[in-house]
This record gives sequence, structure tokens and C-alpha cells, in this order.
Amino acid sequence: MRTGGRAVSPGIKKLAPAPVIHFGLRLRQQCILFYITEHCTNCIMARRSGRLQAKIDNKTTHAEKISKLKKEQCSRKKALTKRRNGETQSLKIHEGSCRAEGLVETPMEGLQEAFEQPDLSQCSRPSPLPVLSWGGSEDVWVKMLSKETKYKHGKSCLERHPRLQPKMRAVLLDWLMEVCEAYVLHRQTFYLAQDFFDRFMFTQDDVEKERLQLIGITALFIASKIEEIYPPKITELAYVTDGACLEDEILQMELIMLKALNWDLCPETVVSWMKLYIQMASVYDFNNLLVPQFSQETYIQITQLLDLCILDIHSLDFKYGTLAAAAFCHFISFDVVQKVSGLTWEAVEGCVNWMAPFVETMMGYEGAKLKNFAKVTSDDRHNIQTHADYLSMLREAQQKSTLPTNGIFPPTPPSSAEKTSTN
Repeated sequence: MRTGGRAVSPGIKKLAPAPVIHFGLRLRQQCILFYITEHCTNCIMARRSGRLQAKIDNKTTHAEKISKLKKEQCSRKKALTKRRNGETQSLKIHEGSCRAEGLVETPMEGLQEAFEQPDLSQCSRPSPLPVLSWGGSEDVWVKMLSKETKYKHGKSCLERHPRLQPKMRAVLLDWLMEVCEAYVLHRQTFYLAQDFFDRFMFTQDDVEKERLQLIGITALFIASKIEEIYPPKITELAYVTDGACLEDEILQMELIMLKALNWDLCPETVVSWMKLYIQMASVYDFNNLLVPQFSQETYIQITQLLDLCILDIHSLDFKYGTLAAAAFCHFISFDVVQKVSGLTWEAVEGCVNWMAPFVETMMGYEGAKLKNFAKVTSDDRHNIQTHADYLSMLREAQQKSTLPTNGIFPPTPPSSAEKTSTN
């Protein structure tokens, strides 16, 4: 038998291949395994090194952040200390600009009269409030009267500004009413803004007319943050000025106004007095004054008269409580007004006479109607500030007020003892 060219004797088995081949394969496998192991080890070590380096970098960044925060906190503490020590610079309105030049202790020499503490001895009007379940009626009444003494206003606010005219104030307030209706803001918000504007102008001198819109929209911005649950954003208020007022300017003016007003931002407005009077006149449950119990239609008629009157600069000659009582006199007998306000006829006579041309003018126009607003319930829609053609009404009323008129007497007939006999 031949195998591979050689003769093999029978009974002799074929030899296995030479083991050199298996040794070579094993050696190659070991080399490959060694290479893979070394390569993976280097990769793993490289990854670990990268992670460690990232950790070190993160620690460095974190330490830098902590150091930066500590420096900012330190600088804030220093600024607060300076402010408390009265070493800050003051907020001033410069001619042609409206930038805050720093925060300084505002000199109070010219403002002492405006911001003096109220004299509670002048609060002598008898309280018409019944016994309240949520507070002392006498304390509440005295607090309301003290605000009239503390938050002073007057038509002399424009006497400090020779370049301004009363018509400019009327146009501004009329525009603010329109903004309030567009953004569904409450009447109280508008009247807060009106009060902030007038009292702020009382603290300034020679403000340019170009600044009026900025001051007005800033006053509304502050008032809406106080009164509204969802106040309009500053971007929205800047938008309605059609580019006349920037967001940064409104924020700067906000600081200026708050400083000038000495942060006194809680006056009793005309509409808050009016709401109290009409509630007292309509109430049937004296223990529940917080729930409105008056006619919405009557309320908006009276508030429309107040909206018209407040545009006239001479309305600032009267206290807000007196102005509201005089408006109420034109819709109800004076006996009721006296009962709910505690005012005598002598106290309101001048305001009632001044208001007569406005009442006559308003009667020539279509009466105010309740409007529906989205997301406003029917029992709250009368509280939303609305806008009408008030500037036309104002011009007509002012023309009538220049004509000689007879005095208006109280709308209550004299008692039988005072009547003259016809016999």
C-alpha cells in the first residue's frame, strides 16, 4: 500500500501532521489576544483619564461659580449697607431723559408736606359703618379717613410744570382707560394709576410732555401688579405705546416713581369710596358688607360720571370721598348720601355744584351699558374699566361750566316746619 508516494507496511497507522502548525496558530492567537488586551486596557485607561480630567474641570468650574456667587453676595451686602447708611445717590428725572442715575436718599425738604403723618384728630366724621364681623367698624372708618389726609393731591400738581397743560393730563388718562378696557383691567386698577400719576407729578418739577406717556404707563404697570391677579406683562404695556416707551425705560421709571411716592401705594380711591357708599345704601344684611348687593346698572352709571369728572384737573380740588359722595347725590336723595358717608351738605355742596355741568352733558349721551368680557363672570363685569368718548364729553362740560349757573340746592325738600305759609 502506498501513501503519499511511500510504501507503508500493512498494520502501520498514518502519522499525525507535524505539531509545528498547531504551535504557530497558538502563538498567533496569543499575540492577537495580547494586542487586544493591551489596546482595550489603553482605551479603558484613556476613558478613565478623560473622566477624571472632566471631574477636575467640573470641580474647577464649580469652584469658580461659588467664588463668583460669593463676590456677588458680598457686593450686594455692601450696596445694602450703603443704602441703609444713606450714602446712595438719588433718583432724578433729567431733562430730556428718564434714566436712574443711582439710588440716593431723596431730599425730603420739599416733600415733607406731601408725606407728613396724618393727623387723626381731623378724622371727626361719624362712622356710618355697622358692626362688622371681621373687624372693628370704628377702626376701619378711621383708617379710611386717615388715608385721605395722608395721600394728598391737588390741581397744583401741574403748576410745577409750566410746559404742561390740563388737556394733556386728560388725554393721558383717557388713553389709560382705553388700555384698561383692552386688557380687561379693573376700575380700581385705573384709579390707582390715576392717583399714582397725580401724586408723582406733585413731587416733580418741570417734566417734559414727552415723558407723560412713560409716567402714565408706568403708573398703570405698578397699579396692575397691586390689583390684578394676572397683570399684563411689561412687554404688552410697552407694545401699546407704539415704541414710545421701552421696557427698560418703564422699569427705570418704576423705581423713580416708587421712591418719589415713598412706597405709599394704598390710597382709598374715588371708586373704592363709591363702592362703599352704594353698598351701604343697598345693603340689607349689615353683617355682610363684603358681598355686592347693589344694582350693576346703577353702579356703572355713577362710575361713568366719575370717569368723566376725573379727567378734569379741578376734580383734584376735592377729596376722593367727597367726589364720590357728590356723584352719588345726583342719583339718590341727599339723606341717603349723608347716612352712608357721614358728610354734611356744606361739605359736598361745592363739589355737587361743580359736577352739575358734567351730569348735564352725560345725560345728552347714551348711557353706559354693561359689557361682556371673556373669562369675566357676570357678577364681576361691572368692575372692569370701560372707555367711552370722554374727551368730547369733557369739552362740552367745560364749556357749560364757564356759563353762569345758579347754585344747586340739596335734593331733599325742607321739613314742614320750614315751609312758608301760603295763607
